[in-house]
Amino acid sequence: MHVTAIIAAGGRGQRFGGVVPKQLQRVAGRSILERSVSIFLDHPSIDEIVVALPAELVADPPPFLRASGKPVRLVVGGERRQDSVVNAFMAASDLSDVIVVHDAARPFASADLVSRTIAAAFEAGAALAALPATDTVKRSATAQARVVSETIPRETIFLAQTPQAFRRDVLREALALAETGVEVTDEASLAERTGHVVRLVEGEATNIKVTTPADLPVAEAIAGKGSPSPHMTRVGIGYDLHRLVEGRPLTLGGVTIPFERGLAGHSDADAICHAVTDAMLGAVAAGDIGRHFPDTDPQWKGASSIDLLRRASDIMRAHGYAVVNVDVIVIAERPKLGGYVDAMRRNLADAIGVRSADVSIKGKTHEGVGELGRGEAIAVHAVALVRSETKN
Repeated sequence: MHVTAIIAAGGRGQRFGGVVPKQLQRVAGRSILERSVSIFLDHPSIDEIVVALPAELVADPPPFLRASGKPVRLVVGGERRQDSVVNAFMAASDLSDVIVVHDAARPFASADLVSRTIAAAFEAGAALAALPATDTVKRSATAQARVVSETIPRETIFLAQTPQAFRRDVLREALALAETGVEVTDEASLAERTGHVVRLVEGEATNIKVTTPADLPVAEAIAGKGSPSPHMTRVGIGYDLHRLVEGRPLTLGGVTIPFERGLAGHSDADAICHAVTDAMLGAVAAGDIGRHFPDTDPQWKGASSIDLLRRASDIMRAHGYAVVNVDVIVIAERPKLGGYVDAMRRNLADAIGVRSADVSIKGKTHEGVGELGRGEAIAVHAVALVRSETKN
């Protein structure tokens, strides 16, 4: 089953106000949009993601949308939410069996909720997360009068959330209705109007929608331990190993070293950069180099690993952290690295935004033991200390 996730983030957040777009507001060190997109980047059932954004964010997307291990397409949102979803639907793969639509303003939906909604939609055609009403529900005589006209039995009242999921044909028909001028607030309403059964999936109380600034303290509380305290430090460990082969240049730390063999790999196979990349990403629990720059993606074929390191640094900063220092051990029988270490340190420091004095690189041999000792490969260990940039 091929599943596409559509993230509706094309709105201007007029109820939220302020200069910074609502979807870029930070909650516990990460933007609301990044948290919402990460739900689907990290979900094993999601094959691709289409994000509907304001035009200026499509032209200059945040770093976490530029470097991802899954196909991520960006489209310009429309005047209405349903217009944004139509634009995203048109950009989705024709292979999609199920399409999941999620509000970018809901940054805390769990992987379990996404899975249950997908399964229900695949079976029934359409499904949405919803919470049963727990308060007494009153109907007002008019929107202006605010006088109770009746009390509605709450047993049949459910409060709609996202994700909402649909088989592709169901959503196509529903969105066709939207283009006739029908005004709705969610895609499930369109599916209802086209006569499809829409199944209710039990939602989550923590799956709140951040609509106004008053919602931010609640969102911070839900984020809980995910909120980095000012100057909080974290440590990440990275490791990489590549075989030495003929016919390839040897690049380490962004320096091309004269040698009869080079490291095999999809990119330039710079094992130092790869290990440091994993250390930084690991420090902020943002996955690894394979997730963000997979060797199955042609765009990273022959890529400069210094560039990948810069991109990883952007991802780390998007999580609210900056590098304090990096320590690297290179295990290689040959060549000797002493004459190149200072240049490597400068390259790494420039890529991750620190001083050369904050980057240590040491060379070791493997004492003739194993494939490293026989000079068949080079391995690198790296440790990165990062510090929160979050302000009170």
